[in-house]
Amino acid sequence: GIFGFGKGRLGGLSYFAGAEKKDERVLVPDLGSLTSIYDRVLGGFRARELFYYLKGGQVDYGEEHSKACGHSQFGRIYEQGHYPEWDEDHPIHFVGHSAGAQVVRVLQQMLADKAFKGYESTSENWVLSITSLSGAFNGTTRTYLDGMQPEDGRMMKPICLLQLCRLGVIIYDWLDIPWLKAYYNFGFDHFSTSWKKMGLWGLVDCLLGNAGPFATGDWILPDLTIQGSIRQNCHLQTFPNTFYFSYATKRTRKILGVTVPSGILGIHPLLFIRVLQMSQWRHPPDVSPPYKGYRDEDWQDNDGALNMISMTHPRLPIEHPSHFVVNDSECLPLQPGIWYYKIVEADHILFIVNRERAGFQYDLIYDSIFERCRKHVVRKTLLTLPNQAPE
Repeated sequence: GIFGFGKGRLGGLSYFAGAEKKDERVLVPDLGSLTSIYDRVLGGFRARELFYYLKGGQVDYGEEHSKACGHSQFGRIYEQGHYPEWDEDHPIHFVGHSAGAQVVRVLQQMLADKAFKGYESTSENWVLSITSLSGAFNGTTRTYLDGMQPEDGRMMKPICLLQLCRLGVIIYDWLDIPWLKAYYNFGFDHFSTSWKKMGLWGLVDCLLGNAGPFATGDWILPDLTIQGSIRQNCHLQTFPNTFYFSYATKRTRKILGVTVPSGILGIHPLLFIRVLQMSQWRHPPDVSPPYKGYRDEDWQDNDGALNMISMTHPRLPIEHPSHFVVNDSECLPLQPGIWYYKIVEADHILFIVNRERAGFQYDLIYDSIFERCRKHVVRKTLLTLPNQAPE
């Protein structure tokens, strides 16, 4: 997810609060925490990093995109992939939190489109299942509260929280303190914004918004607006041989027809104000709505970071096949090509970083994910006799 981190960052802290220890065959990649999810030329920035993390080799961001955005074409080198045998016969279960869920959808689409140079045999069937925890499929109104312009979902307001974030990230990357970058990295190294490469005037240029990732819109926030998500979803399919699951979180309820936070104690203090703000969100009346049929009330239930309508399954601009799950047993045997979704009473960060906070719910959710992947997600293959061609 946004501001997420992989194994080895933040002094060995686990983003998934140690869920990877539940099974020895779990990998936790370290991708750029603020880098973009989708680009019409590139496909997916983080998706490319994830591909090379698994297969090995040097991350290739694509020549056309790199020139357009003003950064180097190549990134980190993985001498040894973390799962080099990955292919259609050795597919992977992916679990993504927040923006991470959309990253995996982009990766699957790129595998289907054979978008990786030198890998002509990729297909969507390299992905066996996708499980989304509070996944950002259809954008979030929080982006507008934090400073994205509702008019286009691309630009930032001149004074807002995101501008402070932008300045902080630029200075952090410019200072380029090795031990600090090893501790935590925003993922913009390909922009070469270090003082060694750009000097003082380069810093001024970045701060003024004339250079760097924020100048070109090549970062994650434009992808998390409703408009940005619609742009992505126009190119992303739900595939017939892949199993899809999602857990939508919410911390709101209705009292006399008004949406309010569902208590104080269960919501993280950092998110309580956000739950309240998002439940009261009104799209500016003088601005065109992000899509035909938009209604404020559809976007009021939220978990402090994402709206519930965004987390269940891809809905915009076209709704994908879905099934609301009340009882797990009613869904067996599971069918591929359908988004099975549950609604969980939780805020956006209940199932990450702090295991104790989630209590018994933590084990309940991760144990069920791992068990389902092991036992119930099975790809049906047609057996063909040697003298027969497949139908």
